Amino acid sequence: MIDRLRKLALFLFGFCLLGPVTLAEAQTKVPSSRAEISLSFSPVVKKTAPGVVNIYTRKIVRNRRFMPFADDPIFRHFFGRDDLERDDTRPRRRVQNSLGSGVIVDETGIVVTNEHVIQGGDDIIVVLPDKREIEAEVMLRDRRTDLAVLRIKLKGERLRALKLRDSDTLAVGDLVLAIGNPFGVGQTVTSGIISALGRTKVSRRADYQFFIQTDAAINPGNSGGALVDMDGNLVGINTAIFSRSGGSHGIGFAIPANIVRNVIENAVAGREKVRRPWAGASLQDVTSDIAESLGFARPRGALVRVLHDQSPLRAAGIKVGDLLLEIGKREVENSKEFASRFANLPAGGTVRVLYQRGDQAKTAEVSLLPPPEDPPRNLTLIKGYGPMSGAVVGNLSPALADDMRRDPRETGVIVTKVQGGRAREIGFRRGDIVLEINGQKINRVNDLKKMERQAPELWRMVMRRNGRVIRSTFQSY
Repeated sequence: MIDRLRKLALFLFGFCLLGPVTLAEAQTKVPSSRAEISLSFSPVVKKTAPGVVNIYTRKIVRNRRFMPFADDPIFRHFFGRDDLERDDTRPRRRVQNSLGSGVIVDETGIVVTNEHVIQGGDDIIVVLPDKREIEAEVMLRDRRTDLAVLRIKLKGERLRALKLRDSDTLAVGDLVLAIGNPFGVGQTVTSGIISALGRTKVSRRADYQFFIQTDAAINPGNSGGALVDMDGNLVGINTAIFSRSGGSHGIGFAIPANIVRNVIENAVAGREKVRRPWAGASLQDVTSDIAESLGFARPRGALVRVLHDQSPLRAAGIKVGDLLLEIGKREVENSKEFASRFANLPAGGTVRVLYQRGDQAKTAEVSLLPPPEDPPRNLTLIKGYGPMSGAVVGNLSPALADDMRRDPRETGVIVTKVQGGRAREIGFRRGDIVLEINGQKINRVNDLKKMERQAPELWRMVMRRNGRVIRSTFQSY
């Protein structure tokens, strides 16, 4: 009894001295005994593993054997005409396989994985934890975040789905588990902590980068798998590793659940692509010199370098030279973080942006609108006998520029695809912008079509490719 009273007195003394302990502080602690260290992750694994699947893709490759000397009379003398012609023209079929992981995010059979896992696949097969193989259909591909949403159909069956957590509530040091299919050996679980948040210089695939870094082992085949917390919630989709050997070196990256949620919602809404708000701005990171000139103790925020005339930031009162510090009450460390956070907000409504102009802090309510389709893109396949026959072109607008990762201020007629024909023979590329033909400015697709109808024998063309102006002369067929 005396011991109990002594413990109670010590507790009350500590409570008065330190103040009340919040629930989060009480739940987050370092193991302090051998018993706590020996606790197992198995309850979390049992809860989450049924919601993680393996994904296989199959691609049928058809090619022909190529024998460059098949017409040489000496080769025909030794190998025979019939054998050479038969071997040279017979199509060969081979199957390319790739593998990865995926996460069930809805009990009706909606699965999320990386876009690069299914890229180029003719057939996509989802393998459930009970070994059943089910063909999946693609609901939505989003290369800008390297995510894809799939659907598998099961008659009247409900699958185990993982619940998405608000990834903005994560903290460095939180325990996490990575679940996936590394090297195709089968479902595997690795443990670790969150090593860092908001990593932006990670992947060459994704445009919007704001990754969770973890030391939980992630290897080839883990792509598309789950990163879960100790409550069994999905906090991210494993997507990349930093490695010189191809194996895990304790630096892995996952796409945060909040970005994943936005892509899922667009897929469920039946959209062919993710509907994103458009900032219409070019931003730059703040250097130490810039931070010092602005009176900041350290570099932070995103500096507005260029604003499009139709930018919603401009409409909200933000100007070139302003420093963006917060978006939706979340501090912004650099330009990539602002771009990622802004682009992955649900389109519609507004968001509060805190910025600094001179020595004054200001706020603005910025509209979350998609990029304007002005002028309409008018995608057109060029035909006829001119040098651009076989190219698909369109009118550059902020919307088309955004789709093609171009400066939103660019205008004119851009090549969106080269399907074949003369354009492919000459070497036109996706992204080429046609400026002039025979001294006439080409501002719209209709200007190019008019030139095709005139069918000049000589085409003196001025184009822009990767910022470089190219002048060439071609003849019509």
